[in-house]
Amino acid sequence: MMWTLTYQALTPESLALAFFMALIILILIAMGVKRVNEYERLVVFRLGRCIGVKGPGIVFIVPFIDTVQRVDLRENFITVPHQTCISKDNAPIDIDFLIYYKVMDPMKSVLQVRNFEGACVGIATTTLRAVVGDIMLDEVLAKRDYINSVLRTKLDEVTERWGVKVTSVEIREIKPPKEVQEAMIKQMAAERTRRAMVTEAEGKREAAIKIAEGEKQAAILRAEGERQAAILKAEGYSKALEILYKVAKGVDSKTMTLQYLEALKAIGSSPSTKYVLPLEFTSLISPIRELLERAGRKGEGT
Repeated sequence: MMWTLTYQALTPESLALAFFMALIILILIAMGVKRVNEYERLVVFRLGRCIGVKGPGIVFIVPFIDTVQRVDLRENFITVPHQTCISKDNAPIDIDFLIYYKVMDPMKSVLQVRNFEGACVGIATTTLRAVVGDIMLDEVLAKRDYINSVLRTKLDEVTERWGVKVTSVEIREIKPPKEVQEAMIKQMAAERTRRAMVTEAEGKREAAIKIAEGEKQAAILRAEGERQAAILKAEGYSKALEILYKVAKGVDSKTMTLQYLEALKAIGSSPSTKYVLPLEFTSLISPIRELLERAGRKGEGT
């Protein structure tokens, strides 16, 4: 039995149909394949019912039957523009702040809230007005951290059921009324002037103390020098007297007699005609008499 293969030429209509079918298949494949990044998740709905969260990587869905919503898991922020709040002392204040949040449950963030950012801003502004309304104007400017903490806690309590975590709330700018700003500027200028005067006074006081301490130290050093000089001078006198005393101890009566004679010779050579002799002058004669007597005895003996 022989098989006969026959080739039938393709008509232009059949080629167009084949090309159209291939194009449809490619489009369906492209629609059914989704690429999901590491920081993203896809919430998949099939005929309106949520069937789960898929990703990351390549995700396959059924075209025209499945619909998806992409959720970003990275930390994001919302900028809240200037909100006018009334403080406890009835002063209007403009405050703008930032809300940092992160999606923790992609399914809840899609199913539980329609517009998370809008809802979050509404809760934040309401809470901000309530908090500022219980604080005086001066305290509002000084209690940024307190206001931030209250806002974050309140938002976190509400957004937890939405699968979103509010990580931080930061007040960016606080603008008090124009009159208050001018008063604050004047107060700051007065405070700077006061600090400058206090600093100058403290500098002068420190300088006076340093000068007084320097004069005190100089007086102490001068007195110490004078004391040391007096001690050295007294020690010099003492040593001189000791030397004189030692020399005087070594002088005998003959030496003293010669000194007396030298004194008489000096007196005799004076041109004066009158001499005043002290009563102790008689004591000069006895040593001389003794010397003469000794000399006479020696002469007779010879």
